[in-house]
Amino acid sequence: MNPIPGWFSLFGLDHPATYAVLFLATSFFILWRLEAIMDRGFEGTALGTLVMPLCSGLGNLLFVFIVARSDTPAQEVMTNALVNNVTNLTLLLGLPAIFWGLAVMPAATPAKSPRRGRAKAGADGDMPQRINRLALFLTLIAVVFFSGITWALGSDGDLDFSDGLVLVGLFVFWQSFQVYDVLKHNVRKRISLGVGFWLDVLLVLLGAVGLFTSIDELVTWMTRQETGFFRVDNLGWLTGWLMVLPNALLAFFYAARKRAEVVYSSQIGDGHICIPLGIGLFAIMKPLPIPPQTDMGLTLLMAGAGLHLLCLLFTGGLPRVMGWVLVAGYAVFVFTGWAG
Repeated sequence: MNPIPGWFSLFGLDHPATYAVLFLATSFFILWRLEAIMDRGFEGTALGTLVMPLCSGLGNLLFVFIVARSDTPAQEVMTNALVNNVTNLTLLLGLPAIFWGLAVMPAATPAKSPRRGRAKAGADGDMPQRINRLALFLTLIAVVFFSGITWALGSDGDLDFSDGLVLVGLFVFWQSFQVYDVLKHNVRKRISLGVGFWLDVLLVLLGAVGLFTSIDELVTWMTRQETGFFRVDNLGWLTGWLMVLPNALLAFFYAARKRAEVVYSSQIGDGHICIPLGIGLFAIMKPLPIPPQTDMGLTLLMAGAGLHLLCLLFTGGLPRVMGWVLVAGYAVFVFTGWAG
């Protein structure tokens, strides 16, 4: 039995606001360890596509299991995943682009001399950025692929056991490439993960206890509310916005540090935790009905991924003007979702 709610009740802290604070505190604690993990063989897009999503998306996975074991409407899992993914790909990439700019390939400075030696040195210096852009191309293509497969499998109105197996299998296959890339990098650089890495893993698991407790208590509280904004009818939207807050911290923190490749890969990679992994796991446990806003959400995901692909291809990043376009697209998604 989880002792944390009992301790909070003992000190008179058994309140939804307390569990919201607990969720944010444990999320930030988990993300804090990313700085240490970055020095243990994970860097650039590998950090964003493999480590960050598993940490920032942990709450979404816990939400899946909490809903599966309760009487909460199953479609809230899909709503949670769509809100999380669309927010990541539009709002949380659009706002950093507006404030700081997201340049994966910084504008080249003209060389003082046209000698071939200098030109070659400049090309070598751009190599990490070029590799990061190629990795982001692949990650964005995966967004289109996962969203399209989910739309096709759910076109009959729900996702069942076999659909869930397909989605989870796709995620495992995709992540195997990320693991291979990290291991290959570590072998070439002769990097060993060491004891510190496993200590960070243990700390993340301890943080997961706090995440599970906070989400479980918040979901239980909202399922009892039949009126007001914080009620069970809005569960998918509210939990999606709550669980996207750690992603917002990541986006703003790394955008301010001019690490556009990490901003991109963390937001896109976190979406893979929800779609296909999260909804695939739920479909394996229970049939998952498709809510009305699914078609628009998946369409917006595929369109947004296509827009990011074009921006990376032709401008090397996300221009500020396109940031405004993404924020406007998110506003349409929210308005349409609530109106529906």
